[in-house]
Amino acid sequence: MTILLALSRLIDAVNEYVGRAVYWLVLAAVLVSSVNAAMRYAFNMSSNAWLEAQWYLFAAVFLLCAGHTLLHNEHIRIDVISSLFSRRTRVWIDVFGTLFFLLPMALMIMWLSWPMFMHAFVGSEMSSNAGGLLRWPAKLLVPVGFFLLAAQGLSELIKRIAVLMGLIPDPVEKHRDPVLEALADKTAR
Repeated sequence: MTILLALSRLIDAVNEYVGRAVYWLVLAAVLVSSVNAAMRYAFNMSSNAWLEAQWYLFAAVFLLCAGHTLLHNEHIRIDVISSLFSRRTRVWIDVFGTLFFLLPMALMIMWLSWPMFMHAFVGSEMSSNAGGLLRWPAKLLVPVGFFLLAAQGLSELIKRIAVLMGLIPDPVEKHRDPVLEALADKTAR
């Protein structure tokens, strides 16, 4: 288990680094969007390339930060219901959900999106819009993003099993939401 926990820490570090680096793409997307809008309204000039760049940056933020979101337990879950269960039951629900939903979905999307990327890359696929961009960089984001998500899912699975074995404290506990806890306390009474 020591080796698996070391692998988990490595995956966590990679997703933390990628997440922090991708934060800057939000600023880039805002700047590209602002310049594009200013040019369109001030000078009646527009560019499909700038518009597509906005979408590529948005896609990069969304896809590349999925693993980072899971790492920080900021993903969507039904906390109002799960907070009614014991901590151990919640951990088992996470193990089940990771094994039977998260990992199969992420690995399948990663696997199925790779040929689409390769086709676009080999064929130098271009946008159908006049002045559009190459498509392969955007298509590469899908398998890379889902690889990072699957890797983080594996890391979370390792940590959940270690919690069940009593080897580490529950890392999810440090990401508590006081509003949800107050709601859970009121419904439990």
